[in-house]
Amino acid sequence: MEIGVGLPTTVPDKSGPELAEWARRAEQHGFASLGVLDRLVYDNYESLVSLAAAAAVTERIRLSTTILIAGYRGGAALLAKQAATLDAISGGRLVLGVAAGGRADDYTATGADYEGRGAGLDRLLRELQEIWAGEGPNGAVGPRPAGSGGIPLLVGGHSARGMRRAAAFGTGWIAGGNSVTAYAELVRRAKAAWTAAGRTERPRMVSLVYACLGPDAGRVAGSYLREYYSFVGPKAERTASGVLVDAGALRETAQAYADAGCDELILLPCTADLKQVELLAAAAL
Repeated sequence: MEIGVGLPTTVPDKSGPELAEWARRAEQHGFASLGVLDRLVYDNYESLVSLAAAAAVTERIRLSTTILIAGYRGGAALLAKQAATLDAISGGRLVLGVAAGGRADDYTATGADYEGRGAGLDRLLRELQEIWAGEGPNGAVGPRPAGSGGIPLLVGGHSARGMRRAAAFGTGWIAGGNSVTAYAELVRRAKAAWTAAGRTERPRMVSLVYACLGPDAGRVAGSYLREYYSFVGPKAERTASGVLVDAGALRETAQAYADAGCDELILLPCTADLKQVELLAAAAL
């Protein structure tokens, strides 16, 4: 199983210079990928712009949206161009993770349809693939993705519909911060949807987990996560209490994900402190 690390784009102590240095150090320490969370109505850095900054200071590490709430971004043509440009600039390192999202305010802010977000995402993904292949009414939109197969798509969502969407459009499926005890069953369901759709290639299974190491890790992580997930009410406390704050627990959890069928586990940070890169790498790689 590969281990990736998140870019600290949503944490309170983020800064532009530290973001770039975080990306450099993540590559130097051997992480497989850099992931980004996505929100609009929040004090975070925009996902694709952040990955473009990381692309400029790295050469090998994959760049992943984990996930991008694609449905509030309007039509497919602009997003197709933005993603393909980032893919080209990075030398074909982009993996586009997408999901419908669960924040109505993100959709309201752009005038997008929140209630119809599932069907809208299906249409958007279909159009993205057409554009990247040079097909359809917007097929002239360039550039073409660096790889001949287009940009890899990871599709999130724990519902049956979300898993069918992954099987219809994705190269794999991504889980959003669920517990490792539930992950094996989710992988089984995702693969079953893949088989039912007639897909014969093996889907890539990815998951996210929050981790924060070092002195005062519990307080730092808890403060951030309770605020970030305040919109889900009491569930925010469950997320805050589930963060991995011990190196041994992190290693055990990573092994449990591997045993459950995970191909890549991305460690989401709770602070932009650059020491976290070294601490997380020492524990997980």
